[in-house]
Amino acid sequence: MRPHLNAFNRTWLAVLLLSAPASAQTPHHPPPVAPKNFAVMAWGNSPSDPEQLRGMREAGLNISGFCQIDDLERVRAAGLACFVSDKLVDRDSQQSLPPDDQIRRHLAELKKQIGDNPAALGFFLSDEPDAPSMAGLGKVAAMLREAMPGMWPYVNLFPYRVPPSRLGTSNYDSYVRMLGKTVGQPFLSYDNYSLVNGEMLDYFYTNLEIFRRLGLETNTPFWNCILANAHFNYMEPTDATFHLQVYSTMAYGGRGIQYFMYFTPQIGNYRLAAVDQFGNRTPTWDMLRRVNNEIHALAPTLIGLRSTGVFHYPDVPEQGQPLAASKLIQSVEMTQHYVRPPVAGRFLIGEFEDGSHRPYFLIVNKDLRNSFQFRVQLKQEGRKLMRVSPYSGEEEPFGREMDWLAPGAGILFRIE
Repeated sequence: MRPHLNAFNRTWLAVLLLSAPASAQTPHHPPPVAPKNFAVMAWGNSPSDPEQLRGMREAGLNISGFCQIDDLERVRAAGLACFVSDKLVDRDSQQSLPPDDQIRRHLAELKKQIGDNPAALGFFLSDEPDAPSMAGLGKVAAMLREAMPGMWPYVNLFPYRVPPSRLGTSNYDSYVRMLGKTVGQPFLSYDNYSLVNGEMLDYFYTNLEIFRRLGLETNTPFWNCILANAHFNYMEPTDATFHLQVYSTMAYGGRGIQYFMYFTPQIGNYRLAAVDQFGNRTPTWDMLRRVNNEIHALAPTLIGLRSTGVFHYPDVPEQGQPLAASKLIQSVEMTQHYVRPPVAGRFLIGEFEDGSHRPYFLIVNKDLRNSFQFRVQLKQEGRKLMRVSPYSGEEEPFGREMDWLAPGAGILFRIE
């Protein structure tokens, strides 16, 4: 027989029922995107330790960096890819090119060692070369394509604020174009670290403007190497700094994120990379994993989109466009609650279309400190917004508490 419930027992039963969760939250595990579709790369030397390689995969990376050829099988076993670092092919460590026949013999031997190992994406050639170096890089890259047609050369370029005297060319556009025309690299790659004193400097957005424009003109995707540690006078990493760099790059149509660096260098005042100088994970590791999971969730949609414009409000960086030039968005209202004095919203919007010409946009909160509630007014009335979830990657109607942007965060929408 069921025991009788007195008033005291009934009260506590009601409390327990009310406090119990209605249903457990289901965690999302987005499948990893292929590195040639969207690169998520640790910039620097790839480790040999299988445990560290597994940690990189767990953090959401798909490229472990620049590996030794003897480590290729370890990289493959961890589910990663890498660019092979070889002392003859690496032009950063050579003053002059060896004879052509020596390079060809060496590449033939490397081809035998690599075989059909899918972990090898290509070969590291140079970081931040000047323009006069490009001819030699192009020669090595051509021999590489001849010996191993599927292998990519890897060259990373200077940021645009480097003066022409150091670039070795009259202007930055000419310098960037050399990566495709002279080296034949199938993607553009550069670095720009602009997080200083709690703010993102406009240099960051101007560099994105340049690479978006040149990438569209040459039909070449671009990868952005972003700040993932503190050093010199650069800011310490936060969820906001990671999200602002990643989501701004995606809003500009970027197809790769590279993190400088995953392992903390053992020099200077470098600190708070994902793994410290003792081999331990720092709080940055979890931040990295979170934003990488969002990349993997959104990448299947993003790689099917073509960038049609990027717009800023209210302040516009050099070479940028104001929100008034948008074809999709009439206005965005950003508000705060219980903030005195109130802070005005600052944001950018990247606009896209898919293969069926359906419009999309990605809105990014440029503020690194403040969250905002927002309301979007479209230029075409009567259309509704579908949010692409950064957790599942699935579309869902825009509503409930989705109308908030965290510091540095972004949201991808399709206009229906």
